[in-house]
Amino acid sequence: MHTTRIQSGTLAFRRVNLALFAAGFVTFITLYDMQPLLPEFVREFSIPPALASLPLSAACFTLAVGMLLAGTLSETLGRKSIMVTSLFLTSILALCTAWSDSLFSLVFLRFIQGIVLAGLPPVAMAYLGEEIEPATIGTAMGLYISGNAIGGMSGRLFTATITDYFSWNTALVLVGLISLGLSIYFALHLPASQQFTKRNFEYRYLFSSLYLKLRDPHLLCLYGISFCVMGSFVTLFNYITFRLIGPVYDLSQSMVSLIFLTYLLGAYCSSVVNKMVKRYGRFTTLRSCLITMLLGLVITLSAQLFAIIFGIALFTCGFFGAHTSGSTWVGQHAQTAKAQAAALYLFFYYLGSSISGTVGGFCWTGGGWMGVTLFIAVLLVIASGLTLVLARLGNVDNALE
Repeated sequence: MHTTRIQSGTLAFRRVNLALFAAGFVTFITLYDMQPLLPEFVREFSIPPALASLPLSAACFTLAVGMLLAGTLSETLGRKSIMVTSLFLTSILALCTAWSDSLFSLVFLRFIQGIVLAGLPPVAMAYLGEEIEPATIGTAMGLYISGNAIGGMSGRLFTATITDYFSWNTALVLVGLISLGLSIYFALHLPASQQFTKRNFEYRYLFSSLYLKLRDPHLLCLYGISFCVMGSFVTLFNYITFRLIGPVYDLSQSMVSLIFLTYLLGAYCSSVVNKMVKRYGRFTTLRSCLITMLLGLVITLSAQLFAIIFGIALFTCGFFGAHTSGSTWVGQHAQTAKAQAAALYLFFYYLGSSISGTVGGFCWTGGGWMGVTLFIAVLLVIASGLTLVLARLGNVDNALE
């Protein structure tokens, strides 16, 4: 095992960043390619918006649960092998979803796809925590999350546009083919782990390590924040589409999908938030990101289309800043079993996406955009309250920076 971690500016550092950027792209283009298609599912399957969200929510739920096991499996089978297998299987399943002829078959395939996807996010976070020099982990994590952002944006833009001109089935076939190509690139270019030591799989180790992480009050607060932040983000983008294609604005699917270009701002925020942490501290940065999200949410209540888009952009910047800050915080706070700490963070993150993304549909049906806004606002207030609990736990910024 090598004693020197990968340094910033080296060829290995660039290879890791590009490979994980591609992996993040595949993960999120396949996970969120369904999001702009919810109105299509409402029409094709004659179902309410809350049920139309199930293909997305099902994948997020099984992804959340699967990640609890994926981190521990990677301790035994190796980081890279788990990630490569995850990417190839999810690409194949993305192709299979294109031939779904009922809501049941689509939800079932997405249920399986979420389990397969679980092999990448927590393992990628653990890989970065082990292989990259500590001083530059924040930069590498930001670039990985940027890949997530651009993948999510591309999936939404791509599927909405292709659906307008062809069909949602055609869009999903193309997503699967793109994902297969990027999976091959990842397998060929990601350096093998050098700082990782395999250990035998033990159920006792799995549950004991998860239990210990759940007893850490700092981590519990961060996990709660991840639940609320991701739940808010998915809920907003799930149902803003219904508002914008409705009778007031009457936009096409491809026109509405342009709102996902705000992900470019999110990708930029992910890459620079580490500088904010160094200057202002984690607590201040995280709280500022949550306030930014809340401000953007309020602006979306405007009737003016330009103001709505501006509010979405502001909300998106706050989200990606909060996610980058929180995920990096977890990785550096956990001194042992980093994969399990990351898995729990992402478990709550995607659990928030699954539960809130569907609950938001009932809020939309019952109260329109105002109902959705109030629901998201409650989640953000809870997240802000948890940052205050973090502050009371001690001088967390000095302890972790």
